[in-house]
Amino acid sequence: MAQPVLYSYRRCPYAMRARMALHYAGIAVDIREIALKAKPAHMLQVSPKGTVPVLVLTDGAVIDESLDIMCWALQQHDPEDWLGNPTLLAQAESLIAENDGAFKRALDRYKYAIRFPEQPPEAYRAQGEAFLRQLESRLQQQPYLLGDHAGLADVAIFPFVRQFSMVDQSWFEAAPYPRLQAWLQAWLASARFAAVMQKCQVYAG
Repeated sequence: MAQPVLYSYRRCPYAMRARMALHYAGIAVDIREIALKAKPAHMLQVSPKGTVPVLVLTDGAVIDESLDIMCWALQQHDPEDWLGNPTLLAQAESLIAENDGAFKRALDRYKYAIRFPEQPPEAYRAQGEAFLRQLESRLQQQPYLLGDHAGLADVAIFPFVRQFSMVDQSWFEAAPYPRLQAWLQAWLASARFAAVMQKCQVYAG
């Protein structure tokens, strides 16, 4: 294997943040874009849980959690100190855990409200807003979530805020989160995001 293989799905926020970190670290990978309804046999063989991203290193080692892929990439090369010191890293991991836990659950119910008829979409949106308010508060005090430069938390979280914003874009644009909106827009307008969002042909397996 000439370079690591990354099984990915372009619009998946977990895969998105892994691609961002690999691109930032300058690690060339063979991106294999999957079809969710026809996952490649090799991907399922190396990672039976069947979710992306999955990174297969040249020595055959497999990393199949997005945050682990990010941290592995940054340990190889971290020119702008996205990992930060141990204290910052612990704070980032705590914030990411909130994102991947309660916020992601609210996001899924808000986005796919028809599957969760127990409450109206606005109720699920309100649940997610608790996290948005926390991010807005942080960004009122500093340009990035944990300080004056971009870090692991920003890159790990913005793809999920992007997804939340797209459920009802008009609502999000009118919502009282000006710093969060500007922060998200800056990531979406970045050259790095454009690079990792290029369309790839679906891998035939």
